[in-house]
Amino acid sequence: MPRATKTTRIRLRPADTSKVPFWGQLLIGFLWIAYTVFLIAAGQGEQDYHFLHYVFLVFSLIYIGYVLVHNAPIFGTQSYLEFTPGYIVHKGGLFRAKQVFAAEDIEAIDLAPMQLRIRLRSNDLYTLNLREVKGPKRRENFRNEIRQFAAQYNITLRETAPAPRV
Repeated sequence: MPRATKTTRIRLRPADTSKVPFWGQLLIGFLWIAYTVFLIAAGQGEQDYHFLHYVFLVFSLIYIGYVLVHNAPIFGTQSYLEFTPGYIVHKGGLFRAKQVFAAEDIEAIDLAPMQLRIRLRSNDLYTLNLREVKGPKRRENFRNEIRQFAAQYNITLRETAPAPRV
């Protein structure tokens, strides 16, 4: 019987790097769909390139699907940080590649109040914004997992305490 490995997956919010927010993107897509359906129903341009209305309608539906898949967990958790035996795995979303960090390649981990920095032996630096970790309980669970991972694999862990509020 195969042995179950101990992994911990921490769900992340999708990295919101777009200039238009999620609801704005949905609104734009639905306006495109409404406009196209109106043109089809009104019979505008039937003699010219009426098929372009259907083409635009299909692309509008594909756009809405892309926005939903990219920003909502329709097909399960797409953005996560996973702690596996010997590795830390970061997946930034459905359309982004996984980043895998082997414990033997990690030189040090810096844990700031709202940022995690992984320094590799090849002098590469990887930064994760902790605002992507949802909620205070998940954030505390995340910090505990980092501490446990660093202790288990003898990785230098530097924690910076949050600045006192004035």
